[in-house]
Parts: sequence; structure tokens; C-alpha cells
Amino acid sequence: MSGALGDWANLVLRWTHFVAGIAWIGSSFYFIWLDRALSAPRQARPGVEGELWMVHSGGFYQTEKRRPGPGEMPDVLHWFKWEALFTWITGIALLVLVYYLSAAYLLDPAVSSIGRGTATALGIALLVVGWVVYDLLWRSPLGDAADGRIAAGISLVLLATATIAACRLLSGRAAYMHVGALLGTLMVANVWMRILPAQQAMIDATKAGRQPDFTLGERAKRRSVHNSYMTFPLLFIMLSNHYPRSFASPVNWLVLFLLFVAGAAVRHAMIGRGVSARWALVPATLALAGAVLFSSPKGTAAAATAAGAATPPPFVAVRAVVVQRCLPCHSRFPSDTTFGAAPAGVAFDTPENIARLAERIRVRAVETQTMPLANKTGMTPDERALLARWIAAGAPLR
Repeated sequence: MSGALGDWANLVLRWTHFVAGIAWIGSSFYFIWLDRALSAPRQARPGVEGELWMVHSGGFYQTEKRRPGPGEMPDVLHWFKWEALFTWITGIALLVLVYYLSAAYLLDPAVSSIGRGTATALGIALLVVGWVVYDLLWRSPLGDAADGRIAAGISLVLLATATIAACRLLSGRAAYMHVGALLGTLMVANVWMRILPAQQAMIDATKAGRQPDFTLGERAKRRSVHNSYMTFPLLFIMLSNHYPRSFASPVNWLVLFLLFVAGAAVRHAMIGRGVSARWALVPATLALAGAVLFSSPKGTAAAATAAGAATPPPFVAVRAVVVQRCLPCHSRFPSDTTFGAAPAGVAFDTPENIARLAERIRVRAVETQTMPLANKTGMTPDERALLARWIAAGAPLR
């Protein structure tokens, strides 16, 4: 695929994915909030469990939650399902386009030596096997034992195991995206394979004049709550590729798991019932603080930065490293055309540009060491230390 066509395909897919995701998550958040906001009607009405008055855009709306009896199904019934499907389809298309069609983002030789075919197969297997295991667990007696707490604990252990495996086999960025794809797959499969069939079964019973089995709706509601808890961690992962500090840590699996805990805890504080739900903000804060701590730069890069002011290298040596290790891609006229001209708008063609982008060099090449990508140009530890000393001295052009 040509560079221009690939860029536009990437952009259009991301745009569609973003819009579909907003529609899906927005409707999910609305209905979770609606369930908490409903109150008993002032005057009891058959089949009405709760009601709510709202005002928006100059209009007043009355919403009821009902349990329709036999033969009471309305002629027009609105479903919320296509948003989830289009979010997943565009997300998987992006996974294929960005990671599977090119190993540039998928693999990191410093992490593992597996090939692109093996990595792709493992990525796909993670999504398929992940759903099967998750679904079997929550359909088993463990799903109901102790109000689901046992299954929830097992699910967290399995998620942590999958996260560790992904981070030990794929690049940090690709590992995060595959865990996100796993969460997205669980969420959309919950909608299409568990929630919608349960709703359809109740509708069919009502239309046939039978009393619907509302326990089907209760089980479907549990999967909807699962989706709600997975939402914030998934949204973080969707943004994480722009923030290499999050996925470049040697314990990136722990950083991601802590951020999952933080996101789920914040969501619990939002949707949990009672004042006690607010206490979920405590583990959320601690988990976020732990993620920040474990993703902070350590080791030789930090030491070299601290020593930089005392021994600044000459700019000619710095530029030689940049030209050899960075300029093949980050140029207006790159010799490596994998990502097109000046990826992410970064070009090191002039000394002024190198100095202007010194902070970016520090984050990507020195601290997180996520550039050069998969270290394809072979930047050495000594060269990274040289860049660190130059940047700590103020990035002088001399």
C-alpha cells in the first residue's frame, strides 16, 4: 500500500472508530446512569418499574422502565447494537493495518525473537481464546457463586496473565493494543452473543403471548455491567500509543494492570450504589500513583541525564548520531519510506530542528528508548547516553 493511501486509510479508519466508539460508549453510559436515576412512579402503574423526568435542549422527556406483559410489545422498538459492531470492526481493521501488515510496530527484538507470522497468530488467538474462556467462566456455576466475586477474581488473574504474556512477546505498544483489542472483543461479544439474544428471547415470548423470562434480562444486565467496568481501561489503551512512558517500562505489564484497576475503580465510584462506592477512588488513586512510579525513568538514562551539565558533548557528535540513527525515517526526504516523510511531523534535517525537538528526543530515545522503532538502526547505549548529556546541558548548537 502506498504511503499516501496508507495514511488516508489509517485516518479514515481511526475517524470511524472514534465516532462509532463515542456512540457506543455514550449510549452505554447513558443507560447505566438511567438505571441508577430511575425512581418509583408516584402512582403505581402495571408493568412500570421506574420513571424519570429529564430536560434537554428546551424539551421535557419522561422515561419509563417497563416489564411488558404478554402481547404488550410496541410496533417500533429501538435497539442499540450497531455502534458496538462498527467500533469493533474498525478497531480490528486498524489492528490489521497498523500491526499485522507491517512488523514495524508489532515486534521488538529487544523483547522477543518471534516472527511476524507467529506474533499475528498469537494476537488473533488471544482474542478468540480470551472470549471463549471468559464466557465459559461466567456461564459456569462460578459466575453466580458469592455474587460473582469468585469469577471476578479469576477474571482479573487471567487478564493479568494475558497482559504479562503479551508484554513478553510483542512490543510494548503492540502488547497494550492487543490487550485493548481483547477487552473490546469481550465487550462486543457480550452485546451480540449474550445481551441481544436475551432481549430477543423476551421480545419473542411477549409477541407470542407468553410471559417473558426476565431472568434472561438480569443475566444480560450483568454482562452490560462488565462492559461498563472495561470501558475506562479500554479508552486509556486507545490513547496509550501516544504516550510511550506508559508502555516502555520494563514492567509495562504491571503499569497496564494498575491502570486497569484505576479505571475500573473510578467507574465503580460513578455507578456503584451508596456512599461506600466513593471509597473506590482510594484504590484508584493508589493504582494510578503506582503506575506513575513504575513508569518513571530509571537506570543509566537517568544517570546520564543528571551528569549532562558537567560534560556536554559537541553538537557535531550529536548530529552524527541523529543522522545515522534517526534521519533515515525522520526526514522530509527519508531513505526508509515505511512511514512516509517526517513521521508524526518530526524531521531532523536541520540543526535547528534537532535542537527544537530535543525534549522529544529525550523522551523517546533516552528515557523510554522506544525510538528508533524496534531499534532498527541500531542505536547503542553509549549513543543514547551522549544524547542525554547533550540535552541535559541545554541542547547547545556548538
